[in-house]
Amino acid sequence: MRSAPRTLLAKLCDRDNLTYRRFDKKFNETGVRLFGNSTNNPTCGETQFRRWTGGKLTGLPGPETCHVLETMWPGYTAAQLFAAPPADDPQVPAFDLEERVQMTAREAHDGADATAAASISDNTIDELRDQMVSLARRYHGLSAADAYEAADTLRRDIERHRDRTQVPFQQQTLMILNGQTAALLAVAAFDLGYFPSARTLARATAVYAESTRFAPLQAYADGTLAYIAYHSGEPGEALSKSRRALSYGGLGDVAQRRLNAIAARAYAHLGDVTSARRTIRLSEDRGEEARDELHDEVGGEFGFSEERLAMSSSTTALLMGDAEQAETEAGRAIALLGQRARGERSTHVLAGAAADLAYARLLSDNVEGAAEALAPIWEVPAEQRKTGVVVRTARIGRHLSRPRYHGSQLPSQLREQVEEFTRVSPPYRLGPSVALLAIGF
Repeated sequence: MRSAPRTLLAKLCDRDNLTYRRFDKKFNETGVRLFGNSTNNPTCGETQFRRWTGGKLTGLPGPETCHVLETMWPGYTAAQLFAAPPADDPQVPAFDLEERVQMTAREAHDGADATAAASISDNTIDELRDQMVSLARRYHGLSAADAYEAADTLRRDIERHRDRTQVPFQQQTLMILNGQTAALLAVAAFDLGYFPSARTLARATAVYAESTRFAPLQAYADGTLAYIAYHSGEPGEALSKSRRALSYGGLGDVAQRRLNAIAARAYAHLGDVTSARRTIRLSEDRGEEARDELHDEVGGEFGFSEERLAMSSSTTALLMGDAEQAETEAGRAIALLGQRARGERSTHVLAGAAADLAYARLLSDNVEGAAEALAPIWEVPAEQRKTGVVVRTARIGRHLSRPRYHGSQLPSQLREQVEEFTRVSPPYRLGPSVALLAIGF
């Protein structure tokens, strides 16, 4: 059982819940208030504090120290503070309560001031959010390198503002923006051919999503990890990630469309044609018009348009060896793009669908038709040649290198065009050559 306080000072410290650290802070602050910020101000070490509260002091401390203590507990003299506490003093409880209420009020006010000072304007957060949404929606028109630079600049700005606020809601919002920016960085790194870095950034996205309990972002991160996995020769891991992403609640139809398209590709890489076809049908399901805050409200690179779905389905069909379905889906993607305003058309999707259409025709030994399909690809500026397009055209080049085409003028011409197209692309110049061994997303 705890012994009774030996001094009134000890009793008051117990009452006010002043550990030595809190007492020392209050003692120093009171000294500064009384004497200014001077190195000559009285201090109290922990050993001295134990002597004061344990009744082991002989005489009184210096006058400055006594003045500080008497200011900390008005109404008491230093002699009273170092003496044994009174057995019964009917005045003490009333005074103690008043002082306690005043102290609590002061501390609460100081805490509110500190919190207010450690926040940022909601307008600042709105501006950061608008910048992130704009970047996501402009992504299709940017080179991967420019998109990466823009996303990284935004990431640093968000981090700087996160350090300035301690308001929980603002911290939560900025963490979500951090996660969305990391997701765009992951996509840009993938488009540049940096698979390991893309994987790391996608995992960072997942961490932000888990921390904020933002399921759509977590699903997007797992979907990104899935297609990085099958590009890295890990189709089993890709399927696992896409299945997990589909298990999250709160996803809209667009999110599920994207994830089913990724899962279908994983099944095709594994040679499971039946499951791949079934999952393609699921990706084409119109759903129940469910929406979420990322894939629908932000959209852009976080969305998954009908033409992008068609392009993905054409690639999956090629993996399954179904040239007829691949040609149909690639043609549909190109037709859908043609219905959009020029500024809304994705060069990446157009080039990817054109490459799939060309390859499907090559599988049917229609070289002239393949050459016609490839025409839009040669117009893609070098800096816009992202991983998905480059690996598709590289596969065409490998197909045209087969002995059956040796000595034929058109296949040789197309092969040279593919080599030049690939050689000056960012994934070829900057990324690992392994990127060219897979079929892009």
